[in-house]
Amino acid sequence: MTASGGNMPRRKALPAELDPRVRQLVTQLRRLKDHSELNMLQLAAKTGYSQKSWERYLGGRSLPPREAVEALARIGGVDPVRLLALHEVAADTWNGGRAPTPTPAPSPSPEEPAQPGFPVVSDTLATRAGPRPSLGRSLRIALVAGAVALVLAVTSTVLLVLRLNAHENGPSVTSPVPAAASASAPLVYTCRIQQIDGLWYAGISRTRDAELAYGGAGSDVAEAQCLLRRAGISPGGIDGMFGPLTHRAVMAMQKRAGLDVDGMVGPRTWQALRG
Repeated sequence: MTASGGNMPRRKALPAELDPRVRQLVTQLRRLKDHSELNMLQLAAKTGYSQKSWERYLGGRSLPPREAVEALARIGGVDPVRLLALHEVAADTWNGGRAPTPTPAPSPSPEEPAQPGFPVVSDTLATRAGPRPSLGRSLRIALVAGAVALVLAVTSTVLLVLRLNAHENGPSVTSPVPAAASASAPLVYTCRIQQIDGLWYAGISRTRDAELAYGGAGSDVAEAQCLLRRAGISPGGIDGMFGPLTHRAVMAMQKRAGLDVDGMVGPRTWQALRG
């Protein structure tokens, strides 16, 4: 890594003890980053996550958050569903980003010669090691993990379809996600843009001084997202979540309006959005 924040060397190997499922996710993220031809500073600016954070994520030292994976997928121009499914599986198996160190096999007993392929274990060593997991139990664990991964992948696909429909139909026809569809699905708000006394409103919140910052959520955030979209700056989905895309859209709006570009929505930014 250069002092100016250049690209991570492509040939730098991941830690050998990294879990294979985490390794698969990190490998895909590395390919996307290389394909984007962005250096670390540019990647940090486009996603809202710091350069050091991306160094940890792409080096296999830290598991990236879901939002960072989705942001990198959108920058690379790929469907984020598969990456998010890989992330869910990696998150389930993550143990500090590393697989446990394997325990070496015991040496054969001097009284009894070892047969090829079948190491001899003394009664004392077998007692200390404890019972080994049965093949049936390992198979059940593998089946449960596969079922969880499948459910997560289907859920991610449903959410993506709903978001794409919201973008294609426009803000006036966006409908909220039914509660029965997914208990963990984020809200999707409806933008009803109208001008009242010379000010623009989206029909979600009438605030003009609420302080909003990265990581916030709620109806005030959804109102700001609608007004950003009305101004021609996409904040991503109208979900009331102040994530990387909304953060970048706010900074673009502030720069256009000649305001301090801090990525936070305060009274002056509200005035620019509603004016």
